[in-house]
Amino acid sequence: MIKILVASKNPVKLDAVKEGLLVFFDQEITLLGGSVESGVSDQPMNDVETLLGAESRVKNAHHLFPGFDYYVGIEGGVEESESGLIAFAWVVISNGKKIGKARTATFILPPRVAELIHQGYELGDADDIVFGKMNSKQQNGAVGLLTNDVITRRTLYLPAVQMAFIPFLNPDLYP
Repeated sequence: MIKILVASKNPVKLDAVKEGLLVFFDQEITLLGGSVESGVSDQPMNDVETLLGAESRVKNAHHLFPGFDYYVGIEGGVEESESGLIAFAWVVISNGKKIGKARTATFILPPRVAELIHQGYELGDADDIVFGKMNSKQQNGAVGLLTNDVITRRTLYLPAVQMAFIPFLNPDLYP
């Protein structure tokens, strides 16, 4: 049995990790979520801070919840670009010896959402205000709201979860 700890209790992140990694194992998976501090601001405002948040979640989860085969940290962030404020997430996976990292696709946030983020709101809270929703970050997220759920937060995370697992699938290529 493979034991995986996701450094979050957010059901979207748990579902994305379970669905993303299940395809790589021919044995049963036990997947648990744990509340873990990211060590970065509640709304990371650039790529470096967002990656650091995912890495810190993995490191902190390893210390708080020993005995798992894999630890997964997912951190969403935003960053200014020439086209406007973009949103994305980093996924980090570690087994204590090896680490894999991948970033999701990015998308441009609407100006009103970006304005609220610049005023100090987290992306999920800004989305709730603009779209008249409640707790969208634990549901379809900004990308789901903007694509009519063609792409949801879970499906945005899936490829990044699987790509972060590449070093574990190819140990000879990633010593």
